Amino acid sequence: MNEHKQLITVENLKKYFPASHSSFFKSSSVVKAVDGIDFSISSGETLALVGESGCGKTTTARLALRLDYPTHGRITVNGVDIHTIKGSALREYRKKVQAVFQDPWSSLNPRIRVRDLIAESLIMNEKLSKKEITKHVEKVLDEVGLRPDYARNFPHEFSGGQRQRIAIASALISRPQIIILDEPVSALDVSIRSQIMNLLKELQTQYGVSYLLVAHDLGTTRFMADDIVVMYLGKIVEHAKTEELFNNHRHPYTRALFSAALPSHPDDHSSEVLLQGEIPSPLNPPSGCLFHTRCNVKLGRRCETEIPILQSVGDQDANHVAACHRLDND
Repeated sequence: MNEHKQLITVENLKKYFPASHSSFFKSSSVVKAVDGIDFSISSGETLALVGESGCGKTTTARLALRLDYPTHGRITVNGVDIHTIKGSALREYRKKVQAVFQDPWSSLNPRIRVRDLIAESLIMNEKLSKKEITKHVEKVLDEVGLRPDYARNFPHEFSGGQRQRIAIASALISRPQIIILDEPVSALDVSIRSQIMNLLKELQTQYGVSYLLVAHDLGTTRFMADDIVVMYLGKIVEHAKTEELFNNHRHPYTRALFSAALPSHPDDHSSEVLLQGEIPSPLNPPSGCLFHTRCNVKLGRRCETEIPILQSVGDQDANHVAACHRLDND
């Protein structure tokens, strides 16, 4: 899908959690949070995971950070399975893969000075003198638009936007190849979201870092991402280059997401697609197409009984795939 070197590859990734026994849900013994997904991210590019809460995007990010272990499948970075490594290989992985989380008010320890928060990765994974660490901290603070003397302060002394810059500095200081961005601007004031997104784009250009972006806001996604993966109940339902997806989304669920989003211009109008009902419980998912219980264009029994597979959308873009039985009729 990309001309650049594939840096991270996700292959048939599954994560199932044991379900608590209940008389209401007897049909499933596990919750399939992530259920057989595949994608890759090339060096210097951004892939976004989008979908409603409970679709599996955050679980995927946790798996990429080794905060959870997969039930099946694997994630490789530079061809190495990240869930099998130990020792020096694990330390190297922790330098290569960092994260910036949603809420800068809770992701930073309020009792630790900024210099120690930012330097933690270097202290854990590098053998550097105190003077060298201080130099690295001051440099990375400058790179994210903060004064080097801020290093002596505590996180509570900063605004939300400044705290998120500190979180970005903490992720950037080890010069990672991949940064997991978990809703990096959704908790910030609207007035400073664009500043943080521009900063992330500038750092990507400067250092060639790749991003795995977890987001629900389509405006953020369009600005940040090269590729977009749309997830529903643990599965990928559509995957395409960003502009291709925005201009030619084909899955009914993707259409509903775009319909619900605010237009980029007040004069823009689009036909509204209303989703029927609530997201089904992952304890008792629908048979066939997981989306058929909310779909307004379903094909009757086929959608209710037969699981759709990802297939190419038309002939114009082989990299655009969707999982919908209606594509067979187009």
